[in-house]
Amino acid sequence: MIHVKVKAKDVRFTLPIPYAMLHLAISILSSKLFQQNVNKWTKEHFERKKLDVTFPQIDKETLKPIVKELKNYKGIVLVDVKAMDGTEVKVRL
Repeated sequence: MIHVKVKAKDVRFTLPIPYAMLHLAISILSSKLFQQNVNKWTKEHFERKKLDVTFPQIDKETLKPIVKELKNYKGIVLVDVKAMDGTEVKVRL
């Protein structure tokens, strides 16, 4: 399980993310339908800004073994960020 902790001036919360939900998100993000829609939704903005950007296809078969390997490193801190205004974000396996 991935634990995301956020501390701000008035708000503190912890968001546990199970690996099953992470696998579901990878399946959605790697679907061809989602990729086509992302390119369609951003195309107009990029044309206005005169940018030539396309999002690469995300390969589910590449990401799933990475998530599987993360399970072996429980407790490791992936992200630990502290902003100047006192906001803190910590992501831990």
